[in-house]
Amino acid sequence: MTLHTLILDGGNALSDFRVQQLLPRLQAICPDVVGLSGLFLHLVASETALDGAAQNSLRQLLTYGDPAKSSTRPAADWQVCISPRLGTVSPWASKATDIAHNCGFKLRRIERLVEYRLQLTSAESVQSLSADAKLALSDLLHDRMTESILSQRSDALALFTELDAQALLHVDVLTGGRSSLVEANQQFGLALAEDEIDYLLNSFQHLGRNPSDVELMMFAQANSEHCRHKIFNAQFTIDGQAQTHSLFGMIRHTHQQHPQHTVVAYSDNSSIMVGHDVERFVAKDGGAYVKEQALHHVLMKVETHNHPTAISPFPGASTGAGGEIRDEGATGRGSKPKAGLSGFTVSKLWAGPHGKPDHIASPLQIMTEGPLGGAAFNNEFGRPNLLGYFREYEQEVDGVVRGYHKPIMIAGGMGVIDNIQTQKIQFPAGTLLIQLGGPGMLIGMGGSAASSMASGTNAANLDFDSVQRGNPEIERRAQEVINHCWVMGTHNPILAIHDVGAGGLSNAFPELTNDAGRGARFDLRAVPLEASGLSPKEIWSNESQERYVLAIAPESLDTFKAFCERERCPFAIVGVATENPQLVLADDQAASPDAQKPVDMPMNVLLGKPPKMHRDVKTVRRNITPIDLTGIDLQEAVLQVLSHPTVASKRFLITIGDRTVGGLTHRDQMVGPWQVPVADCAVTLADYQGFKGEAMSMGERTPLASIDAAASGRMAVAEAITNLLAAPIELDRVKLSANWMAACGEPGEDAALYETVKAVGLELCPALGISIPVGKDSLSMKTQWSVNGETHKVTSPVSLIVSAFASLSDVRGTLTPQLNASLDDTSLILIDLSNGQSRMGGSILSQVLNQSGDQVPDLETPANIVQLVKVINSLRSQGKLLAYHDRSDGGLFCAVAEMCFAGQVGVALNLDLLVTEGDGISDSRADHGDAKNWAQQVSARRNELTLRALFNEELGVVIQINTQDRADVMQALREHGLSKHSHVIGKTRPTQSTVQKGVGALSIWRDTQEIFTAQLEDLHQVWDSVSWKICQQRDNPDCADSEHASAGQTANPGLHVALSFKPEENVAAPWLSLRKPKVAILREQGVNSHLEMAYAFAEAGFEPHDVHMTDLQSGRVSLKDFQGLVACGGFSYGDTLGAGIGWARSITFNPFLSDAFKAYFARSDTFGLGVCNGCQMFAELADIIPGAQDWPRFTTNQSERFEARLSMVEVLPSPSLFFQDMAGSRMPIAVAHGEGFANFNYRGAANQAIAAMRFVDNWGQATETYPANPNGSPAGLTAVTTADGRFTAMMPHPERVFRNVQMSYTPGNVSEHSPWLRMWQNARRWLK
Repeated sequence: MTLHTLILDGGNALSDFRVQQLLPRLQAICPDVVGLSGLFLHLVASETALDGAAQNSLRQLLTYGDPAKSSTRPAADWQVCISPRLGTVSPWASKATDIAHNCGFKLRRIERLVEYRLQLTSAESVQSLSADAKLALSDLLHDRMTESILSQRSDALALFTELDAQALLHVDVLTGGRSSLVEANQQFGLALAEDEIDYLLNSFQHLGRNPSDVELMMFAQANSEHCRHKIFNAQFTIDGQAQTHSLFGMIRHTHQQHPQHTVVAYSDNSSIMVGHDVERFVAKDGGAYVKEQALHHVLMKVETHNHPTAISPFPGASTGAGGEIRDEGATGRGSKPKAGLSGFTVSKLWAGPHGKPDHIASPLQIMTEGPLGGAAFNNEFGRPNLLGYFREYEQEVDGVVRGYHKPIMIAGGMGVIDNIQTQKIQFPAGTLLIQLGGPGMLIGMGGSAASSMASGTNAANLDFDSVQRGNPEIERRAQEVINHCWVMGTHNPILAIHDVGAGGLSNAFPELTNDAGRGARFDLRAVPLEASGLSPKEIWSNESQERYVLAIAPESLDTFKAFCERERCPFAIVGVATENPQLVLADDQAASPDAQKPVDMPMNVLLGKPPKMHRDVKTVRRNITPIDLTGIDLQEAVLQVLSHPTVASKRFLITIGDRTVGGLTHRDQMVGPWQVPVADCAVTLADYQGFKGEAMSMGERTPLASIDAAASGRMAVAEAITNLLAAPIELDRVKLSANWMAACGEPGEDAALYETVKAVGLELCPALGISIPVGKDSLSMKTQWSVNGETHKVTSPVSLIVSAFASLSDVRGTLTPQLNASLDDTSLILIDLSNGQSRMGGSILSQVLNQSGDQVPDLETPANIVQLVKVINSLRSQGKLLAYHDRSDGGLFCAVAEMCFAGQVGVALNLDLLVTEGDGISDSRADHGDAKNWAQQVSARRNELTLRALFNEELGVVIQINTQDRADVMQALREHGLSKHSHVIGKTRPTQSTVQKGVGALSIWRDTQEIFTAQLEDLHQVWDSVSWKICQQRDNPDCADSEHASAGQTANPGLHVALSFKPEENVAAPWLSLRKPKVAILREQGVNSHLEMAYAFAEAGFEPHDVHMTDLQSGRVSLKDFQGLVACGGFSYGDTLGAGIGWARSITFNPFLSDAFKAYFARSDTFGLGVCNGCQMFAELADIIPGAQDWPRFTTNQSERFEARLSMVEVLPSPSLFFQDMAGSRMPIAVAHGEGFANFNYRGAANQAIAAMRFVDNWGQATETYPANPNGSPAGLTAVTTADGRFTAMMPHPERVFRNVQMSYTPGNVSEHSPWLRMWQNARRWLK
């Protein structure tokens, strides 16, 4: 078919500060570059030519953002176009095309590219640019994984070129034998082991035919180390001794010993633990939301996406998060993701000494772009990311270069599943096999095999092929379909579900059918595609994301189809289950008879167990020098340790991620009125009504494994528990996920891995009474490359990343590291679980000194953990704990410093009890020496003991108590056997303290002398320095400087609540018994904040209804039936065309919908609320909302970054019905948006728009200063209303904080509703 194409110029593609960031890098390649600009181009393809009117309408639709800047010297411009990778369809194109279709345009596709114009000093400079220079300049302007370089804009029309399908290939094993498979293994990047090549040779010789490339690729993915965990199931011989257990057997041992509270282990996409009876709030198949009782269990899953993140950090981390989210949604017969976690381990960010391969990203690039990718997917999908870690480690230890050039990228989280949906049904023959979600395209080929290789050893083109790209908005659509299905209970159409990940459909469909004991027949040409020219192998095995496979009974198809159509989620019937366990993939477009069945093989050949692996390995004893602390200056040690990336503030990783979406967050990383990122435990609520919930934490101490791998494993488990203990957990309800990583095959690494798994699986976890029902392994953690014929290698130590989960009966006992500054006299107690040891090996101090040390922290006495949980819970229940923090990276000093930062209160530490050698009584070695020269003789030793006391990273926790409770607390510790090594180590110095020395400072005392003191503000600046440096490079540098300057400000009074009304009074009470007015909770594809919004309306006496835009477009629902309308937050159409613009234009460009909304807005008995994405959408509808003509457009934040914060706002006097009697009130509110800047440049009038709310600083003053004003809006403007007050648009999210228990900080009663509920009560009062 011949397509008609059109290229339309768009707006500006580069902000000024992005230009300033790129220019120095471009000039380093070509000094003649003096300027840079970027222009969006829109490519339109249609089956019929668009007339002039249609083209003009399309131009209007595609007008968004700032106008493009024209060139002043075209002859001196060098132009290059960057398009989506040829052969793919970008997520932007998918959503822009959806918008055009919903606006009535008859188009095949709209695509977008960027035309960059580099201004050079002269036309001669342009002419003299070499090909190499052009390529180098282009490399800085595009992502080689997801984009293509084009010399001119017309070349982009190749995106629409229909390519001829590639042929099916066969590998001739019948005549070529084994060598033909060896060649195919290399050519296709299959990563087959020698025994697998033999297995395939024997299998196909037995079948009497040659395998197709589809069958080989399918087998390779299904049987890769990534999917089959061959090493974890292998038999081990270590130092000549056969081992009794496999690695996986030792993990299973934990569940066998302690299966309590586990519902599903090892047998599904996620594990499941027992949850709670909850109040479920749902709208079944549209209609009114209802509250119902249900038993919801808790899902747990943690994945890694190391290899793709090394190759291309943003899409690698993005699709890592997306894949793990799909695991949570594809458990049992359908489930729901709830809250996420993430983690990164990389080599040195700056001044890495060992180089790297050219085609993998640098550690700094990974930590600049990777977290943005992971956060972006979570944000757009609508899952809060509440937890994480970040470690930098690169060091030579005993001649081995240790590090993480192949990074660790962790993506995990928890979800919920209904009690009756936990088990997949073994469906019968005739069941329909369906793909749900996005289309296939030529991306992610061979990802599971590639991830099973050491970085740098695979061919570069195959590494590139293995990287996917993410489209979270369509994954959200698929999840909404899954939600509709599982809430139907026993009528759930889904019999079984599996996510599409490694290996694509070629892995997912066989697993789905094999689990049911069935075979299947599939139609290759029924697979939805967005690319032409794909070979059968590429159709069947590509790893395009955002797809699920489902088994559905034929009689349920109509119901399922209706759900999909309502959510605009694509699906296709690809196959049918068969009784015969044969896997057949048919191709009715095959050019020859031998290509009609690209796959025709027994299931047991594909998934039958090939010969079991045997690993004969040896232990390597490391020869390591003890740490030498001679002459180390304490102040210098403090500065270096506090500013080490592993220790320093992680705010650059946190504020980019939405932590409140869903309205079920109780505890995120940010703590206290100054929102300091120090919480190590995330806590969620089970429902909107009660206080049950879940907690999760992480633990990892990987540098220790360079010296003692087993100790690192024990410490990882222990740290996860001490972190989790901030929440009121019961130890027997704790479940662990273990992510194991190692460089198997390297000398000593297999044996070290085995000893680590043994230490955790056979010994520690059984002793603690906990189990590991879920986990993952990645056993190719090595990077190897050559430079001028010289081989370089960086090997990761054995790396165990532990994630801990627990159900909570009541979240309200959760503790934080924030020191209480309101009490005059409080004490800090160190509970040391190492029995008084201070081993320094692998510590941050040892790393900054470029030493390793020979003795590492360890957990010799598991009973100490058991007793710690008991005593902390006992003291918690008695109300005797004011703050809690674990001792970990950076040791005691950093633990106490973080507590000080969170509470803005000084501390005086006394180390006397921590630097006494022996027991201080019968053995007091420090007291020996000539009396005349005692101080001189022992000073060096005392200094070393001081450094060890402050910076050892032995297991322990620090608690704050009221000093008057000290005797009771020490007695409790004594009763639990923990008092011998528990010491009062200091006191707080609040501003009202009777002792003023040390107020606002962290001081250290020893031997009656103050040996160190520093102002908290200065220390906080040091601790914040890593985030500052990365944000300067990644974000708007002015905003980065502003936030850094505010870090630790002594005078800052913090978040507060100052109200002009009494929130305990329910002003809607007189009308609650009369009726429940209907309110439409309006959704468009990509909206994700509707549940919490609906619940807030329900709490105020409304009857909220789930209304999707398709309901209105189809006429199933009419706005005539509603008195209230709310447009909710999220990412409608993925913010394509600008935030909220696509949603609004799908209304204004659609005559039917435009008339319906105009009629609704014109009625005098209606009201409307737009929040966040809904605010942006309302602002775009201002021309049809009476009285809204002066509203601004909401555009990109001045930071140029998504901002997720708890921010101070002030309610202004206004006619808004939502804010009646609230004027003058100041209080914190959740903020989560990337485009919240109130921009009057292109619409509205700043002096006429009626402001309803504004951002204020912590002193209560209106502000434009970042980050108090997270988007930079003039005068702090963040909500507008109409003259009659019926319609209000606001960027912050009150619906996520209508309960105090939802706020990361509140001075109010955590058991009560927050003052924000008054908004909905006011709306109910207005209707009467």
